[in-house]
Amino acid sequence: MTGFMWVAIIVQADPDAAVTYQSCAVCHGEAGQGDIELGAPALAGQGAHYLERQLQYFKSGVRGSDPRDNRGLQMQSIADTLSDEDISIVANYLSALPRIAPAIVPEGNLKNGNNYYQSKCGACHGGQAQGNPSLNAPALSILNGTYLKQQFQGFQWGLRGTHPQDKYGRQMKMMSTSLPTDKDLDDVIAYIQSMAKPL
Repeated sequence: MTGFMWVAIIVQADPDAAVTYQSCAVCHGEAGQGDIELGAPALAGQGAHYLERQLQYFKSGVRGSDPRDNRGLQMQSIADTLSDEDISIVANYLSALPRIAPAIVPEGNLKNGNNYYQSKCGACHGGQAQGNPSLNAPALSILNGTYLKQQFQGFQWGLRGTHPQDKYGRQMKMMSTSLPTDKDLDDVIAYIQSMAKPL
């Protein structure tokens, strides 16, 4: 209940932002906590620049255009209803919400996950998977394991990172070949989740 009380305070402080966010809350939750069953990632506490860029990518077709990407196509239709000002308002609103640690930490070999994460991911996404705005790298520790795996595989399979305007997505597509097996990916995700904590 604390998270919802906090959101209520934000609504009073900035009612326009909360109202603009309502169309997103249906899937991403009132507190931006995400919904595993809907495949909607947590957004609370994610960097505003990253959120704004992804919404603009959905709106312009840079992301979510692959016909195999059902959730991306859904996001395209939602983003298309938002003005540039709405996108900025929603991104800033979400980035100001407190991060909510994922409820479930998947099983995995944390030592192997640590080794791969620190050698392959940490330089951009931060030692604690907290993200790095200066490198345009989002926080990973707030995302649930199912979503992380889906997106990583999306880069591997070419659902993300193939559009010529997606500079950072192309970097991730290249990095998606750096984990030898699905088991290594599971271990990295388990390690990321083990570091997750509210801020």
